[in-house]
Amino acid sequence: MATSLFDLTGRTALVTGSTSGIGFALARGLAQAGAQVVVNGRDSGRAEAATESLRVEGLCASASCFDVMDPERVAPAIDLIEADVGPIDILINNAGIQKRAPLVEMSLATWEEVVRVNLTGVFVVGQAVGRRMVARRRGKIVNICSLMSEVARKTIAPYTAAKGAVKQLTRAMCVEWAGYNIQVNGIGPGYFVTPMNEALVNDPDFDAWIRSRTPAGRWGRTEELVGAAIFLSSPASDFVNGQVIYVDGGVLAAI
Repeated sequence: MATSLFDLTGRTALVTGSTSGIGFALARGLAQAGAQVVVNGRDSGRAEAATESLRVEGLCASASCFDVMDPERVAPAIDLIEADVGPIDILINNAGIQKRAPLVEMSLATWEEVVRVNLTGVFVVGQAVGRRMVARRRGKIVNICSLMSEVARKTIAPYTAAKGAVKQLTRAMCVEWAGYNIQVNGIGPGYFVTPMNEALVNDPDFDAWIRSRTPAGRWGRTEELVGAAIFLSSPASDFVNGQVIYVDGGVLAAI
């Protein structure tokens, strides 16, 4: 049956930055599709709480607390996941931060922090998991990109630079690992209601601008990213590689 193409039963999925927002929605969606999900965050309390909320729903979930920017913690954490839960079949590189300031006022420390989390973290975790996928000759990696992988907006230069680079890193991973039966793709969310965007959602002027700029006329809901994530994590996408699917309500299609 065609629905079996989207079945994730028996797969283990690690979702970085998944204690809330988009990451939590993706972890929940993959678990509902049958995967055993590993919830990740820097705060062990939040990771355990998110994991427990999935278990209450009858979903298979466990927690792994590590900082994606810390290679010395990432590698042992991946080893532990694979020993205790199972080989990682699916990696969703979602962890990210946002810090806003005009470019002329942006400190080097802020620039480096945003780039390290949003870009270097994808490299660090992707490399650690990718090594194991290469050895097994199978795997799915989904990097969370952004509209800012294609366009820019004032006050978020480091985020824009990092997300543009994540799109290119996705392609680089594809080129190097496709021959090992690994598919590496991206999802580019538009404007979604998340804790990271709370200040923007609550700004009447920005809210009105987003609604006017988006052909769908509204903000996205995090659960609306789940379909793309399941597709890119499942056998349905076995010949899809190096692509970014934009889930944006039509923003990139409009002038």
